[in-house]
Amino acid sequence: MAASELYTKFARVWIPDPEEVWKSAELLKDYKPGDKVLLLHLEEGKDLEYRLDPKTKELPHLRNPDILVGENDLTALSYLHEPAVLHNLRVRFIDSKLIYTYCGIVLVAINPYEQLPIYGEDIINAYSGQNMGDMDPHIFAVAEEAYKQMARDERNQSIIVSGESGAGKTVSAKYAMRYFATVSGSASDANVEEKVLASNPIMESIGNAKTTRNDNSSRFGKYIEIGFDKRYRIIGANMRTYLLEKSRVVFQAEEERNYHIFYQLCASAQLPEFKMLRLGNANSFHYTKQGGSPVIEGVDDAKEMAHTRQACSLLGISESYQMGIFRILAGILHLGNVAFTSRDSDSCTIPSKHEPLSIFCDLMGVDYEEMCHWLCHRKLATATETYIKPISKLQATNARDALAKHIYAKLFNWIVDHVNQALHSAVKQHSFIGVLDIYGFETFEINSFEQFCINYANEKLQQQFNMHVFKLEQEEYMKEQIPWTLIDFYDNQPCINLIESKLGILDLLDEECKMPKGTDDTWAQKLYNTHLNKCALFEKPRLSNKAFIIQHFADKVEYQCEGFLEKNKDTVFEEQIKVLKSSKFKMLPELFQDDEKAISPTSATSSGRTPLTRIPSKATKGRPGQTAKEHKKTVGHQFRNSLHLLMETLNATTPHYVRCIKPNDFKFPFTFDEKRAVQQLRACGVLETIRISAAGFPSRWTYQEFFSRYRVLMKQKDVLGDRKQTCKNVLEKLILDKDKYQFGKTKIFFRAGQVAYLEKLRADKLRAACIRIQKTIRGWLLRKKYLRMRKAAITVQRYVRGYQARCYAKFLRRTKAAVIIQKYWRMYVVHKKYKIKRAATIVLQSYLRGYLARNRYHKILREHKAVIIQKWVRGWLARTHYKKSMHAIIYLQCCFRRMMAKRELKKLKIEARSVERYKKLHIGMENKIMQLQRKVDEQNKDYKCLMEKLTNLEGVYNSETEKLRSDLERLQLSEEEAKVATGRVLSLQEEIAKLRKDLEQTQSEKKTIEERADRYKQETEQLVSNLKEENTLLKQEKETLNHLIVEQAKEMTETMEKKLVEETKQLELELNDERLRYQNLLNEFSRLEERYDDLKEEMTLMVNVPKPGHKRTDSTHSSNESEYTFSSEIADTEDIPSRTEEPSEKKVPLDMSLFLKLQKRVTELEQEKQVMQDELDRKEEQMLRSKAKEEERPQIRGAELEYESLKRQELESENKKLKNELNELRKALSEKSAPEVTAPGAPAYRVLMEQLTSVSEELDVRKEEVLILRSQLVSQKEAIQPKNTMTDSTILLEDVQKMKDKGEIAQAYIGLKETNRLLESQLQSQKRSHENEAEALRGEIQSLKEENNRQQQLLAQNLQLPPEARIEASLQHEITRLTNENLDLMEQLEKQDKTVRKLKKQLKVFAKKIGELEVGQMENISPGQIIDEPIRPVNIPRKEKDFQGMLEYKKEDEQKLVKNLILELKPRGVAVNLIPGLPAYILFMCVRHADYLNDDQKVRSLLTSTINSIKKVLKKRGDDFETVSFWLSNTCRFLHCLKQYSGEEGFMKHNTSRQNEHCLTNFDLAEYRQVLSDLAIQIYQQLVRVLENILQPMIVSGMLEHETIQGVSGVKPTGLRKRTSSIADEGTYTLDSILRQLNSFHSVMCQHGMDPELIKQVVKQMFYIVGAITLNNLLLRKDMCSWSKGMQIRYNVSQLEEWLRDKNLMNSGAKETLEPLIQAAQLLQVKKKTDDDAEAICSMCNALTTAQIVKVLNLYTPVNEFEERVSVSFIRTIQMRLRDRKDSPQLLMDAKHIFPVTFPFNPSSLALETIQIPASLGLGFISRV
Repeated sequence: MAASELYTKFARVWIPDPEEVWKSAELLKDYKPGDKVLLLHLEEGKDLEYRLDPKTKELPHLRNPDILVGENDLTALSYLHEPAVLHNLRVRFIDSKLIYTYCGIVLVAINPYEQLPIYGEDIINAYSGQNMGDMDPHIFAVAEEAYKQMARDERNQSIIVSGESGAGKTVSAKYAMRYFATVSGSASDANVEEKVLASNPIMESIGNAKTTRNDNSSRFGKYIEIGFDKRYRIIGANMRTYLLEKSRVVFQAEEERNYHIFYQLCASAQLPEFKMLRLGNANSFHYTKQGGSPVIEGVDDAKEMAHTRQACSLLGISESYQMGIFRILAGILHLGNVAFTSRDSDSCTIPSKHEPLSIFCDLMGVDYEEMCHWLCHRKLATATETYIKPISKLQATNARDALAKHIYAKLFNWIVDHVNQALHSAVKQHSFIGVLDIYGFETFEINSFEQFCINYANEKLQQQFNMHVFKLEQEEYMKEQIPWTLIDFYDNQPCINLIESKLGILDLLDEECKMPKGTDDTWAQKLYNTHLNKCALFEKPRLSNKAFIIQHFADKVEYQCEGFLEKNKDTVFEEQIKVLKSSKFKMLPELFQDDEKAISPTSATSSGRTPLTRIPSKATKGRPGQTAKEHKKTVGHQFRNSLHLLMETLNATTPHYVRCIKPNDFKFPFTFDEKRAVQQLRACGVLETIRISAAGFPSRWTYQEFFSRYRVLMKQKDVLGDRKQTCKNVLEKLILDKDKYQFGKTKIFFRAGQVAYLEKLRADKLRAACIRIQKTIRGWLLRKKYLRMRKAAITVQRYVRGYQARCYAKFLRRTKAAVIIQKYWRMYVVHKKYKIKRAATIVLQSYLRGYLARNRYHKILREHKAVIIQKWVRGWLARTHYKKSMHAIIYLQCCFRRMMAKRELKKLKIEARSVERYKKLHIGMENKIMQLQRKVDEQNKDYKCLMEKLTNLEGVYNSETEKLRSDLERLQLSEEEAKVATGRVLSLQEEIAKLRKDLEQTQSEKKTIEERADRYKQETEQLVSNLKEENTLLKQEKETLNHLIVEQAKEMTETMEKKLVEETKQLELELNDERLRYQNLLNEFSRLEERYDDLKEEMTLMVNVPKPGHKRTDSTHSSNESEYTFSSEIADTEDIPSRTEEPSEKKVPLDMSLFLKLQKRVTELEQEKQVMQDELDRKEEQMLRSKAKEEERPQIRGAELEYESLKRQELESENKKLKNELNELRKALSEKSAPEVTAPGAPAYRVLMEQLTSVSEELDVRKEEVLILRSQLVSQKEAIQPKNTMTDSTILLEDVQKMKDKGEIAQAYIGLKETNRLLESQLQSQKRSHENEAEALRGEIQSLKEENNRQQQLLAQNLQLPPEARIEASLQHEITRLTNENLDLMEQLEKQDKTVRKLKKQLKVFAKKIGELEVGQMENISPGQIIDEPIRPVNIPRKEKDFQGMLEYKKEDEQKLVKNLILELKPRGVAVNLIPGLPAYILFMCVRHADYLNDDQKVRSLLTSTINSIKKVLKKRGDDFETVSFWLSNTCRFLHCLKQYSGEEGFMKHNTSRQNEHCLTNFDLAEYRQVLSDLAIQIYQQLVRVLENILQPMIVSGMLEHETIQGVSGVKPTGLRKRTSSIADEGTYTLDSILRQLNSFHSVMCQHGMDPELIKQVVKQMFYIVGAITLNNLLLRKDMCSWSKGMQIRYNVSQLEEWLRDKNLMNSGAKETLEPLIQAAQLLQVKKKTDDDAEAICSMCNALTTAQIVKVLNLYTPVNEFEERVSVSFIRTIQMRLRDRKDSPQLLMDAKHIFPVTFPFNPSSLALETIQIPASLGLGFISRV
């Protein structure tokens, strides 16, 4: 078909655009030959008239169909041209976020300027072993292809990475080397791969710098050869460097930096070891501050310095040499600060004692004066004399900079040499893979010598690239036997000749450098004279005589001649070099040894980059006369030699190309600048590759692919049995021009555009089919719609007619009802009128009768009231008369009574004057009255005495007067005494008057006190009422608080229950993780054990060479017997005297079971410690939060604060209790010696869970009780809290005590206060105790934190060490810790063993005595002796046919038993003909017999031999699934038998009484049960690896590639990469192959009698492997992410689920492992347009991570034109909705993950005594007992 015929209406084309480079448009009408204008419609909606070139009449480029856009390989595009390439790269980069794309043999890598998660070890494992075309493009795919071709073709490989600065060359090269280091490993223990990777930070620090285009730009090129041995493992590496940019040392442009190492030194200047360097900030040095950008965002130079030093240490550069390097670098910085002062125009000087120069000389170890002199002078030598000439300031500055550059270049060479020495291997190198990281084509506004050398190198590389592409094309055509036609491609040999041939540019440059007065201008004139108008590639600029233009393969470049000669000469003053060579600093002269020996051609451009070549580690001796000559080689000459050497190396290898593209100049992530991209695509040769491919037959299809894709274009009669002939017949009909395609042996080759034409025919055919289907469907739909409308019309008519009939009937009913209503209404109106009239008549009658009755009533009432008035008046008159009479009588009585009262008053007044009455009235007065009363009492006493005396005297006087009236003298004396007494009486009367006055005063005070008391009483009553009110309020608050406490208690209970459930789940997860880690350790241990056995066998073969005639004995038992022994086997001369007779050469063997047990126990203790520490930290945080909340709350909430404090104290006490219980549990566990106690899933873990549950329940109950009680106490305390001050309360108490009638209130108040104080004291004591407990907890927490910090410091120290030393230090620390703990445990075990041995001895003595009493004859049995079989009475059966389920064998037959039953047993015969698990039953019956004999050595020997023999069998036939499955089943059965007959109650529940009689009686084999469990775990892991190796080749082919539903998915063009597969087809696997293999696995496991639960675990693991590998490949293969492939996957998964249902394994958890794959398939099929679709996807894909969902959406590719791509906005919506999801950032699933296995106890119902031993096993030497 002619190309012009494709330009039809609606065809899409590309037209040039100045902004977007290329713009898409659509034809509005068909193109006809001769048309000069094309009518186009642009995508932005505009119409355009596109004029064709009248000369060339070239039509615009056609656009590829949408289904071909975004392909992995650009060569898969039907139309191969620049706009198609650019658009495809843009779609992949912007829309799909894919940075890698194939372009034939080239990998195009676009720098994303963002960290992507596509370089992890899981990605490396996914690409390892895969064909290059099977996976999405990646740098790992290129590395894998190189590695595989090296191994397959026995040919060295090269990976050439090129691109602009900032395009990502260094990172790509680094990832390629990381891939080799990860996949291949090292051939020795020297970790060579780590050293290879460690060379990167060193070379980046000294060779990389920040530029305006890149923060980590490589300023040199390097070629690293990674060496491999014959087994293709890394043994070493070698590095060559090219074009170091020395000018950067002394000058940096704006926003650029010097080399990283200088800034790392300045950032680390404060380190103690760097004090001597006298460094400071980077801005203080001239060589580091010129760019004005000393800091890179996100980079810590101090940390980078630590990484650099660590890498140096790893590569063997000692600390002294490192410090020497830093001294030289610091010296360069100080040299840059040396300033010159001009004397005159031709001379200059340095200030005296110039500090920078002084520091430089001190660091370099040179003389200050000498260096100062030669910096300002130079030596000129003539034929006869030598002159010393001063130089100007400018010349001195240039000489200083040249010296700095020269020193740095020498140091760079020295470091490269030492890195190569460190990477050098003594092992002979078999092959190598080289990684070339070199600069790309460069063109700037001003191009000089550096750009000239770079572009010269790129010309050579492009020539090699073109020849390689041409060669591959030729090989492909010849392989397919297609006629070869010469393809015209660009040959850049003329350009190379222009540069390097005789009289070429470099030759003329070297010649001009030799001229005494040569200048750049004279050299330019020579160039013009030689090449202008003679070479088409050389031009002269119009406006310049100092520049020239070269037409390179990528573009024209104009070079400025200024500086070419100086840079080519690279002049350094020899005198300055001599000063440095005389340095006392030993390292400095080493840098300049190559100057003397002239072995290094690696000098440098003074302002450019240094070309370096490979330097041997040991310098060769040059001829003396050759030194000066070699030293004068120019930079151009050296670079040309280095480039020739590089090209020779590349030509001798198979190259692989990586072209790095810089998408924009602003370092914006995922931003694509079309102009910049096109420039780089042209420069790196990608478009040239496309042009070469397009010139021939770029599209290539296999016959099967073509048939599958274009089957729709064939008729049924065209389809033949021969696919090749069918394709030929169809193509001849479809494409008439036979030059447009060619038939090869296996493929069809198409010219450019033919695939697009076929796609157009296919789309037209499918569109016609779709139209026909639509026509039929639409007709059917319209017919169905018509029938539905007709049926609806009939239905409507029926309902309308019915409605009308119902309306007429309703009218008739309403008419009849109206008549009836009228009748009743009229009757109602008449009846109502009658009722109104009747009611009015009755009302009138009632009112009239009422009026008459009321009148009669009023008359009667008036008469009655008159009678009453008369009655009351008459009564009043009578009472008045009576009152008057009565008043007169009362008046008389009153007068009389008044008289009598006055008399009585008189008497009372007299009585009032007496003291006795006074006392009676004034009892109870205050103290003053009491004192007065006491005084009155005393005076009364005196008065009484006087009165008595007076009475006596009066009596005597009267008697004497009567008797002795005559005696006058005596009477006179009596009269005098009476007078004296009378005076005394008068004085007493005066005192009585005074007392009366005092009494009146006291009475007034009493009234005052009574008034105060009344007031106080009122106040007290008021206070009591207030207290009662407050008490009521407090009670209400108490009830509120109680209610709140109950609610909080409920919430806390619910919270605690939730936490308990979560903690239980967490503990289960931790248990599974611990079990997984334990099983991984077992796996590693088994691997190390196998390696140890291999080494041991090799040592045995090397050392113990058998002599002639000497027959070796079977050493199966003796060599491995000591691996699994009891701890009681430790040599003890007291218990086992026979041990002393053994040869002294035998050493005590290592007890591996004890070692494993202790190792496991240590791990568990560490886990418990971590759990406890986490719990304490959590409690401490809770306590701190509660304290903070208490401080923030207001004081009004005192009760709530007190409640929170009580709750915190309660939690602390419960925490302490829980901690104590955990400690007791740990102590109890540590004292147990049985290994199953501490094994995962063992009783110890169940005990821990039960105790935690019980503690939590008890905590909840006690917490409720205590908190309720204490809250009540708090409320009481708050209720009785005094409102006034303490002083007021004291006064109140005293006042109440004074009041007699208020005594009860005072007593109640005092009692309440005492109660309050008692409660306060109790609370304070409890608070102090809780504070002490909290302080103790804090101390313990602090100690744990200190221990944690110490561990972290140790970890940090280890992390700072190099990886090798880090591993060694961590291992040393772990070994020391484990050794100490193991020694402690060993001591405890030894003590227990001694006790056990003593008890065993006593038991043996008792058994011996009992045996002597019962039998009478029995030999003494010792642990080291073997019982004599004939005289063993316990083996003599009582009955001939009553067997006891034991097997008897002799000690010497043990090896024969193990050999016949294990080593030489064929699993297939046993599985088919005998009962499952027969070897396990036989072995256990033998163990039972040894236990019955109480022979511990026999038991130990048999078990050890059994375990070692099983290991030996698995090692020998470990890749046979049947063997591994058989011994896994028997090992588990043996383990179950040891448990079932152990005598432990937990394992005897399902036993019969007869089986209980068969339990072991003498030995506890718990330790061997643990060892067997470990062995079973190892066998299980080996079984998983075996089935994984069997399934892995089938999974991708069967689950993804094979079309289970034929015709659903069409094959798309595959591109060049599909035909460069590294391996040939080995057959195609289908889903049926996988199902058949699964059936085989299942049947084998069932035949072997494997436990059903274990079978479920194996099936779950198999399905996980299938799902993980399938999903990982789906995520890495864009061609598999389509709607049709999602349907295929879902169908395949349904078949797997059906298989699970058939096998009754749906409850095994296997289906759940396929959930990520199922969701990925659903994601491929669901709608992906609207926000609702996004919401549905987010809720559906809960088993996929966010990275996986986004990856699938990015990779989704339509296979047909009817499908639509996923828009970028939709993917952004998904990302926004999933941003809060917390899941792993890892993209791929871990296909190597093995679920932790458990072995649930499965007792056997088989009776041991019924087991028969078949003769086929060859066990005739054992007998049933």
